Amino acid sequence: MNISNRQLFLDHVGQTSQAPLCLEIVKAEGCKLFGAEGKEYIDLIAGISVCNIGHRHPKVVEAIKQQLDAYMHIMVYGELVETPQVAYAKKLTDHLPKILNSVFYTASGSEATEGAMKLAKRYTGRTEIISFKNSYHGSTQGALSIMGDEYWRNAFRPLLPDVRQLNYNSFDDLHSITERTACVVAETIQAEAGVIAPEKKWLTALRKRCSEVGALLVLDEIQCGFGRNGTLWAFEQFDIVPDILLLGKALGGGMPLGAFIADKKIMDSLTHDPVLGHINTFGGHPVCCAAGLAAFNVLQEEKLINGIKEKEQLFIKLLQHKKIRAVRSRGLMIAVELESFEFNKKIIDALIENGVFTDWFLFAANCLRIAPPLTISEEEIEIACKKLLDILNKA
Repeated sequence: MNISNRQLFLDHVGQTSQAPLCLEIVKAEGCKLFGAEGKEYIDLIAGISVCNIGHRHPKVVEAIKQQLDAYMHIMVYGELVETPQVAYAKKLTDHLPKILNSVFYTASGSEATEGAMKLAKRYTGRTEIISFKNSYHGSTQGALSIMGDEYWRNAFRPLLPDVRQLNYNSFDDLHSITERTACVVAETIQAEAGVIAPEKKWLTALRKRCSEVGALLVLDEIQCGFGRNGTLWAFEQFDIVPDILLLGKALGGGMPLGAFIADKKIMDSLTHDPVLGHINTFGGHPVCCAAGLAAFNVLQEEKLINGIKEKEQLFIKLLQHKKIRAVRSRGLMIAVELESFEFNKKIIDALIENGVFTDWFLFAANCLRIAPPLTISEEEIEIACKKLLDILNKA
């Protein structure tokens, strides 16, 4: 008896929910996904902001092939000089403020969060870590400790001690940042809260408060980096610079890669007392770095960021319906607010059935997520929005 891939998936692959989508995708190209039965989907989530330049860009595929011909894994990260790591670190730091000049690679965004938390404790000699409600920084134990929602944390307690959560965008709460605080971790734009942008004055005040008390400001741009919000880095829109920057998702051009970036004088804290203060087997994998560098070059060479504002405005123009309560956007990170999670899930399921792939937000389950590849065309935007409106009309 032949067992389907779907059943093998359910039987042998660790599950994250009791009702996984179980779509079997056999190919992805540009802004399209292709199912096992030949069905085509417009991809509105890009692997949750991973595939910023689309799926399988030929220059990324070629870079991967070239690196495969040279070498893959050699040694635990940080000991050997590996050309793809060096070249990508130089490229990244060339496009960041001068104090963000040292890149520590990880294998994921969650690991970048973990590394940054350790770095802040080691550099400051302090223990308190502050984050914000409705924030998401990963789901490993340390990252989970600073996650901004008790629903996901509670089942795994006890977690890290000396963690405090404040209200995002609250000026009054900034007084809770003190000389005990090692670091404050914030998403520049809150993603899983349903695309919540801070007031510019608040983020400026947060930067000032951290500087006043000697706490490091860690900005998480794992989802919103690499042009997603209309500038290369979201923090550029607020005229501030973090002490540590977290990157992941689009960093690898479709391959698994994360990083935390800081000034070398801070980063060198991990080299002594103890030596090997933070180590990582697969962080900065040469194939992933080669893919990420190629994707970063494509982002710049094809000037993809230049068209984001127009595409954002097209989505906003088209997403007008009496059943849509609000549309919140920051570039091509968009939340479409509906009446409830139950209604939203019905709309998402209907969209998938009609060839549009999307999902919802962890802390805003009544909001439909739109975060497509930055390469999405106006025609694809119009088709996807028309299908959404048609489904809302029938709902």
